[in-house]
Amino acid sequence: MSEQNKNDRAAWLQGPAAECLIPEAQANPWRLVLLGAPGVGKGTQADLLHQRLGACHLSTGDVFRAATRTDCSPSPAMKEALEYMRRGALVPDATVWEMVRERSSCFRCRGGFVLDGFPRTLAQAESLKQLLDDEKLPLAAVVNYELPLHEIVDRLSGRRTCEKCKAVFHVTGQPSQSGDFCDRCGGRLFQREDDRPESVTVRMDAYERSTAPLIQFYRDLGLLMPIAADGSPEKIFARTLTALEARLNWKADLAS
Repeated sequence: MSEQNKNDRAAWLQGPAAECLIPEAQANPWRLVLLGAPGVGKGTQADLLHQRLGACHLSTGDVFRAATRTDCSPSPAMKEALEYMRRGALVPDATVWEMVRERSSCFRCRGGFVLDGFPRTLAQAESLKQLLDDEKLPLAAVVNYELPLHEIVDRLSGRRTCEKCKAVFHVTGQPSQSGDFCDRCGGRLFQREDDRPESVTVRMDAYERSTAPLIQFYRDLGLLMPIAADGSPEKIFARTLTALEARLNWKADLAS
Protein backbone atom coordinates (compact mmCIF):
# COMPACT_ATOMS: atom_id res chain seq x y z
CA MET A 1 0.00 0.00 0.00
CA SER A 2 1.57 3.28 -1.07
CA GLU A 3 2.02 5.99 1.55
CA GLN A 4 -0.07 8.55 -0.34
CA ASN A 5 -3.00 6.13 -0.49
CA LYS A 6 -2.72 4.97 3.10
CA ASN A 7 -5.90 5.77 5.04
CA ASP A 8 -5.16 8.20 7.89
CA ARG A 9 -8.50 7.37 9.66
CA ALA A 10 -9.28 11.08 10.07
CA ALA A 11 -13.05 10.58 9.86
CA TRP A 12 -12.88 7.76 12.40
CA LEU A 13 -10.60 9.52 14.87
CA GLN A 14 -11.95 13.07 14.59
CA GLY A 15 -15.55 12.54 13.56
CA PRO A 16 -17.63 12.68 10.39
CA ALA A 17 -16.68 16.29 9.58
CA ALA A 18 -13.08 15.20 8.89
CA GLU A 19 -12.02 13.72 5.55
CA CYS A 20 -9.78 10.67 5.24
CA LEU A 21 -7.08 10.23 2.67
CA ILE A 22 -8.53 7.99 -0.04
CA PRO A 23 -7.36 4.43 0.71
CA GLU A 24 -6.29 1.95 -1.90
CA ALA A 25 -9.41 0.11 -3.12
CA GLN A 26 -9.55 -3.64 -2.61
CA ALA A 27 -11.36 -5.88 -5.11
CA ASN A 28 -12.89 -7.89 -2.26
CA PRO A 29 -12.43 -5.80 0.88
CA TRP A 30 -12.23 -7.65 4.18
CA ARG A 31 -14.67 -6.56 6.88
CA LEU A 32 -13.63 -8.05 10.19
CA VAL A 33 -14.54 -7.75 13.87
CA LEU A 34 -11.87 -8.69 16.42
CA LEU A 35 -12.84 -10.09 19.83
CA GLY A 36 -10.64 -11.15 22.72
CA ALA A 37 -9.94 -10.41 26.35
CA PRO A 38 -7.57 -7.64 27.46
CA GLY A 39 -4.00 -8.82 27.06
CA VAL A 40 -4.47 -11.13 24.06
CA GLY A 41 -2.97 -8.62 21.63
CA LYS A 42 -5.98 -7.56 19.53
CA GLY A 43 -4.48 -4.16 18.77
CA THR A 44 -1.25 -5.70 17.47
CA GLN A 45 -3.15 -8.17 15.29
CA ALA A 46 -5.43 -5.40 13.99
CA ASP A 47 -2.42 -3.39 12.90
CA LEU A 48 -0.83 -6.40 11.20
CA LEU A 49 -4.09 -7.17 9.40
CA HIS A 50 -4.33 -3.54 8.31
CA GLN A 51 -0.85 -3.70 6.83
CA ARG A 52 -1.39 -7.03 5.05
CA LEU A 53 -5.01 -6.69 3.89
CA GLY A 54 -5.20 -2.92 3.37
CA ALA A 55 -8.26 -2.82 5.65
CA CYS A 56 -8.67 0.28 7.82
CA HIS A 57 -8.03 -0.30 11.54
CA LEU A 58 -11.06 1.11 13.36
CA SER A 59 -10.34 1.10 17.10
CA THR A 60 -12.80 2.64 19.54
CA GLY A 61 -9.95 3.01 22.03
CA ASP A 62 -8.09 5.17 19.51
CA VAL A 63 -11.19 7.36 19.14
CA PHE A 64 -11.33 8.00 22.88
CA ARG A 65 -7.59 8.69 23.09
CA ALA A 66 -7.75 11.07 20.12
CA ALA A 67 -10.69 12.93 21.66
CA THR A 68 -8.70 13.73 24.80
CA ARG A 69 -5.89 15.42 22.87
CA THR A 70 -7.56 16.96 19.82
CA ASP A 71 -8.49 20.63 19.47
CA CYS A 72 -11.55 19.97 17.29
CA SER A 73 -15.02 20.33 18.78
CA PRO A 74 -16.36 16.93 19.93
CA SER A 75 -19.83 15.74 18.96
CA PRO A 76 -22.54 15.52 21.65
CA ALA A 77 -21.98 11.75 21.89
CA MET A 78 -18.24 12.22 22.35
CA LYS A 79 -18.75 14.97 24.94
CA GLU A 80 -21.00 12.62 26.89
CA ALA A 81 -18.47 9.77 26.61
CA LEU A 82 -15.64 12.01 27.83
CA GLU A 83 -17.68 13.05 30.86
CA TYR A 84 -18.13 9.41 31.86
CA MET A 85 -14.41 8.77 31.32
CA ARG A 86 -13.38 11.78 33.44
CA ARG A 87 -15.49 10.37 36.30
CA GLY A 88 -13.84 6.98 35.87
CA ALA A 89 -17.19 5.44 34.90
CA LEU A 90 -17.99 3.04 32.08
CA VAL A 91 -19.38 4.67 28.96
CA PRO A 92 -22.93 3.34 28.46
CA ASP A 93 -23.82 1.16 25.45
CA ALA A 94 -26.08 3.82 23.99
CA THR A 95 -23.33 6.47 24.06
CA VAL A 96 -20.71 4.18 22.54
CA TRP A 97 -23.16 3.14 19.85
CA GLU A 98 -23.99 6.75 18.98
CA MET A 99 -20.27 7.50 18.69
CA VAL A 100 -19.83 4.56 16.30
CA ARG A 101 -23.03 5.31 14.38
CA GLU A 102 -21.93 8.86 13.58
CA ARG A 103 -18.80 7.35 12.02
CA SER A 104 -20.72 4.75 10.00
CA SER A 105 -19.31 6.08 6.71
CA CYS A 106 -16.02 4.45 7.76
CA PHE A 107 -17.65 1.04 7.30
CA ARG A 108 -17.87 1.83 3.58
CA CYS A 109 -14.08 2.26 3.39
CA ARG A 110 -12.85 1.02 -0.01
CA GLY A 111 -10.14 -0.99 1.71
CA GLY A 112 -12.51 -2.73 4.13
CA PHE A 113 -12.14 -2.48 7.90
CA VAL A 114 -10.86 -4.24 11.01
CA LEU A 115 -13.12 -3.26 13.92
CA ASP A 116 -11.25 -3.45 17.23
CA GLY A 117 -12.88 -2.76 20.61
CA PHE A 118 -16.47 -2.82 19.35
CA PRO A 119 -18.91 -4.44 19.85
CA ARG A 120 -18.41 -5.33 23.50
CA THR A 121 -21.97 -6.39 24.34
CA LEU A 122 -24.82 -8.24 22.68
CA ALA A 123 -26.83 -5.02 22.35
CA GLN A 124 -23.95 -3.34 20.50
CA ALA A 125 -23.54 -6.39 18.22
CA GLU A 126 -27.23 -6.35 17.32
CA SER A 127 -27.12 -2.62 16.53
CA LEU A 128 -24.00 -3.09 14.39
CA LYS A 129 -25.61 -5.96 12.49
CA GLN A 130 -28.69 -3.87 11.70
CA LEU A 131 -26.55 -0.99 10.42
CA LEU A 132 -24.37 -3.24 8.25
CA ASP A 133 -27.43 -5.07 6.91
CA ASP A 134 -29.03 -1.75 5.98
CA GLU A 135 -25.83 -0.69 4.21
CA LYS A 136 -25.41 -4.12 2.54
CA LEU A 137 -21.94 -4.47 4.04
CA PRO A 138 -21.65 -8.08 5.22
CA LEU A 139 -18.96 -9.08 7.70
CA ALA A 140 -16.42 -11.57 6.39
CA ALA A 141 -15.58 -13.01 9.82
CA VAL A 142 -15.46 -12.34 13.56
CA VAL A 143 -12.03 -13.32 14.85
CA ASN A 144 -12.07 -14.38 18.51
CA TYR A 145 -8.58 -14.52 20.04
CA GLU A 146 -8.53 -17.08 22.85
CA LEU A 147 -6.01 -17.46 25.67
CA PRO A 148 -6.23 -19.37 28.98
CA LEU A 149 -6.88 -17.21 32.03
CA HIS A 150 -3.55 -17.97 33.72
CA GLU A 151 -1.65 -16.77 30.64
CA ILE A 152 -3.66 -13.54 30.52
CA VAL A 153 -2.89 -12.97 34.21
CA ASP A 154 0.83 -13.54 33.53
CA ARG A 155 0.83 -11.12 30.59
CA LEU A 156 -1.02 -8.30 32.31
CA SER A 157 0.45 -8.64 35.80
CA GLY A 158 3.95 -8.49 34.31
CA ARG A 159 3.34 -5.11 32.69
CA ARG A 160 5.15 -2.05 34.01
CA THR A 161 4.30 1.50 32.93
CA CYS A 162 6.51 4.59 32.97
CA GLU A 163 5.10 7.27 35.27
CA LYS A 164 6.35 10.01 32.91
CA CYS A 165 6.04 8.99 29.24
CA LYS A 166 3.61 6.06 29.82
CA ALA A 167 5.80 3.62 27.84
CA VAL A 168 4.91 0.00 28.65
CA PHE A 169 7.39 -2.77 29.45
CA HIS A 170 7.04 -6.36 30.66
CA VAL A 171 9.17 -7.92 33.39
CA THR A 172 9.91 -11.01 31.28
CA GLY A 173 8.63 -10.37 27.75
CA GLN A 174 10.04 -6.86 27.21
CA PRO A 175 12.02 -5.78 30.27
CA SER A 176 13.55 -2.34 30.62
CA GLN A 177 17.32 -2.42 30.38
CA SER A 178 17.36 0.20 33.14
CA GLY A 179 15.77 -2.03 35.76
CA ASP A 180 13.01 -0.14 37.55
CA PHE A 181 13.40 2.88 35.28
CA CYS A 182 12.25 3.66 31.73
CA ASP A 183 14.75 3.15 28.89
CA ARG A 184 13.19 6.06 26.99
CA CYS A 185 12.95 8.90 29.50
CA GLY A 186 14.33 7.59 32.79
CA GLY A 187 11.00 7.77 34.58
CA ARG A 188 10.16 5.30 37.33
CA LEU A 189 8.24 2.19 36.28
CA PHE A 190 5.18 1.12 38.24
CA GLN A 191 2.47 -1.54 38.11
CA ARG A 192 -0.97 -0.14 37.37
CA GLU A 193 -3.64 -1.08 39.89
CA ASP A 194 -5.72 -2.89 37.28
CA ASP A 195 -2.66 -4.93 36.22
CA ARG A 196 -2.34 -6.60 39.62
CA PRO A 197 -3.21 -10.34 39.47
CA GLU A 198 -6.31 -10.01 41.64
CA SER A 199 -7.58 -7.09 39.55
CA VAL A 200 -6.92 -8.96 36.29
CA THR A 201 -8.95 -11.93 37.52
CA VAL A 202 -11.90 -9.67 38.36
CA ARG A 203 -11.65 -7.99 34.93
CA MET A 204 -11.61 -11.36 33.18
CA ASP A 205 -14.71 -12.54 35.07
CA ALA A 206 -16.55 -9.39 33.97
CA TYR A 207 -15.30 -9.79 30.40
CA GLU A 208 -16.46 -13.39 30.16
CA ARG A 209 -19.92 -12.56 31.52
CA SER A 210 -20.44 -9.71 29.05
CA THR A 211 -18.99 -11.43 25.98
CA ALA A 212 -20.38 -14.96 26.30
CA PRO A 213 -23.71 -13.92 24.69
CA LEU A 214 -21.78 -11.90 22.09
CA ILE A 215 -19.65 -14.90 21.10
CA GLN A 216 -22.73 -17.09 20.84
CA PHE A 217 -24.44 -14.44 18.70
CA TYR A 218 -21.66 -14.52 16.12
CA ARG A 219 -21.37 -18.31 16.33
CA ASP A 220 -25.06 -18.61 15.48
CA LEU A 221 -24.51 -16.32 12.48
CA GLY A 222 -21.71 -18.59 11.24
CA LEU A 223 -19.15 -15.80 11.50
CA LEU A 224 -17.09 -16.80 14.55
CA MET A 225 -13.47 -17.79 13.88
CA PRO A 226 -11.56 -18.84 17.04
CA ILE A 227 -7.80 -18.26 17.00
CA ALA A 228 -5.35 -19.42 19.69
CA ALA A 229 -3.56 -16.32 20.98
CA ASP A 230 -0.52 -18.03 22.49
CA GLY A 231 2.98 -17.52 21.12
CA SER A 232 4.55 -14.54 19.40
CA PRO A 233 2.50 -11.91 17.53
CA GLU A 234 3.94 -13.26 14.27
CA LYS A 235 2.74 -16.80 15.02
CA ILE A 236 -0.71 -15.57 16.01
CA PHE A 237 -0.87 -13.51 12.82
CA ALA A 238 0.13 -16.51 10.70
CA ARG A 239 -2.70 -18.54 12.29
CA THR A 240 -5.13 -15.72 11.58
CA LEU A 241 -4.16 -15.46 7.91
CA THR A 242 -4.39 -19.24 7.47
CA ALA A 243 -7.87 -19.28 9.00
CA LEU A 244 -9.01 -16.31 6.88
CA GLU A 245 -7.73 -17.97 3.72
CA ALA A 246 -9.52 -21.20 4.63
CA ARG A 247 -12.73 -19.26 5.23
CA LEU A 248 -12.37 -17.47 1.89
CA ASN A 249 -11.94 -20.81 0.09
CA TRP A 250 -14.90 -22.28 1.98
CA LYS A 251 -17.16 -19.39 0.93
CA ALA A 252 -15.95 -19.74 -2.66
CA ASP A 253 -16.84 -23.46 -2.61
CA LEU A 254 -20.32 -22.63 -1.30
CA ALA A 255 -20.85 -20.11 -4.09
CA SER A 256 -19.73 -22.48 -6.85
